[in-house]
Amino acid sequence: MQHRYAESETEAYYDHEDAVYRALWDKEGTVHWGLFDESTGREFMAACRNLNRFMSEHGGITSNSKLLDVGCGSGTTALWISRELGCRVSGLDLSGVRIDNARKSLTAESADVQGRTDFHKGSATDLPFAENTFSHAWSQATIYHVPDKESVLHEVYRVLEPGGTFVFDDLIKPRPDISEAARKFVYERLLYDTDFSFQSYQESLRTAGFEIIEAHDLSDHLKTSYECLSELASAGDAEHRERFQYLTEAYRETALAVTRQEVGWAMFVCRK
Repeated sequence: MQHRYAESETEAYYDHEDAVYRALWDKEGTVHWGLFDESTGREFMAACRNLNRFMSEHGGITSNSKLLDVGCGSGTTALWISRELGCRVSGLDLSGVRIDNARKSLTAESADVQGRTDFHKGSATDLPFAENTFSHAWSQATIYHVPDKESVLHEVYRVLEPGGTFVFDDLIKPRPDISEAARKFVYERLLYDTDFSFQSYQESLRTAGFEIIEAHDLSDHLKTSYECLSELASAGDAEHRERFQYLTEAYRETALAVTRQEVGWAMFVCRK
């Protein structure tokens, strides 16, 4: 497909919006969606933590893993993995603001966590690592931002060891025809477009060389995530009132777009 957006636009967006995300989503910098069940109810951050546990378990991550977090943001999940699972973690993100946040957060961790965790600014389409470096790759809410998504898949494949595991989630486009509201409040707001449906994403993963171990359509959880976020934005602080008013509407419209199958969410576990 012809790419409508450039990585530089995404970098500028997240550099600029970091304070807003911290004020609304999570003050520690978490920016991904949640997996809801009886244990979480409709508590958004509990669902985000639940997704972390689900992905780490299904990805088979242990203390012996060497993991690359592609699109690590402010490093919250990478630090959680290093702290809770005891493995070596390298985080990479396009946003200099968020990498600075991650490195600052790292200084508050124990010496053990600091010794096995590092952060790098860079593009997922040109990973600054040698072939066969990692046993695991991980990504949350990232690849949809990259115009050349196929290059990301090939790069992740390159840096994984033979038999290595790639566990990640991403937005999908269940149907090619979308409404004006979905275009405005989902695709243009997120500087995002894709040809990937749930099935065609799997075809591209196989083309990149991966064996697909698990594929989960999590679109219902995406809808609930944005319903919760819209409620949080409507009760947001005075400092970001104007922005929160817009996000209240945008998040509500995103949830409706999921209902109309104009945007979806999937998680995959793949093996090199």
